[in-house]
Amino acid sequence: MLIAENLSYTIKKHHILKGINFSIRPGELVAVLGANGAGKSSLIKLLNAENNPTEGKITFSGADLQSYSPVTLAKLRATMAQQHHVSADFTVEEIVLMGRYPHYSAKPSSADLEAVATTMQLCGVDHLSERSILHLSGGEKQRVHFARILAQLWNQQNALLLLDEPIAAMDIKFQHQTLSLARSLANKGWMVVAVLHDINLAAQYADRLFLMKNGRKMMDGTPSEVLNARNIYTIFGIDADIVVNPQTLHTYIVPQLLQPIVLNDK
Repeated sequence: MLIAENLSYTIKKHHILKGINFSIRPGELVAVLGANGAGKSSLIKLLNAENNPTEGKITFSGADLQSYSPVTLAKLRATMAQQHHVSADFTVEEIVLMGRYPHYSAKPSSADLEAVATTMQLCGVDHLSERSILHLSGGEKQRVHFARILAQLWNQQNALLLLDEPIAAMDIKFQHQTLSLARSLANKGWMVVAVLHDINLAAQYADRLFLMKNGRKMMDGTPSEVLNARNIYTIFGIDADIVVNPQTLHTYIVPQLLQPIVLNDK
C-alpha cells in the first residue's frame, strides 16, 4: 500500500502542493484529474521519489519511501513521464530492454528477454522491435516507453505504476488499449496511478478519481460519487451535463458548448 500524509511541496515559498493526503491499495487504479497547473505532475514526482516533500511523508509497503535504495525502488515502482528525451539511435527493443536494467548487471537473462518480448507484444510495438526510436510517431514512442516501464516491473507483486499523461499522443484505439492494460494490471494486484485529461476515459477505467485544484485535493471517490455538475465546474470552470450509460452504468460528462467569441477585425 502507498500512503501519503499531509504532503506539501514548496519552491521559493510558493506552494505547489499543500496538505495532500493520498492512498492507494494493491488492485486499484486511481486517475488524477485537474486543470493545467493543478499540481498533478508534481504529485507524481513526490510519489515517484524524484522530489522530496517539503512537509509530510510517504509510506510504501510499510516503509518510508525515502528509505529505499534506488535499485530496490526501481524493482518495485516505475514511472512513465510526460516527456521522453531520447537523442541516440536506439532500437525499440533496446529501449524496452532498458526497463530491465535494475534486474541484471552484465547480461540479460532469459527471464529479462521474455519480459521485453511480452510487454512489447502487449503494447503493440513488437512489430517495431528493430526500428529506431527516432523514426517513430509520438504515439508509437509513448507505447514503446509504456512497454519499457512494464518490462521494468514485470513479474513483480504489488508493483506501483505511475503514469503521467500516458495517452496524450495516442489515437483513440491505443488510448483504450493502454488504459485497458493498466486496468488489467490493477486487477492483477498492481497499484496504478494515472494522470489523465480525458474525464470520460478516466471514469471508464479507474476505480477512483482524485480531483485537484491549485495544489490541493478537492475530491476523492468513485466516478459516480465525484462526477457531478458542481464539481466539474469547481475543478475545470465549465458547465457540463452528467449522463449514466444504462448498459455499463459508467458516468459520463457532456460539456456544454461555449458561445463563439466575437472577434474584432480591426
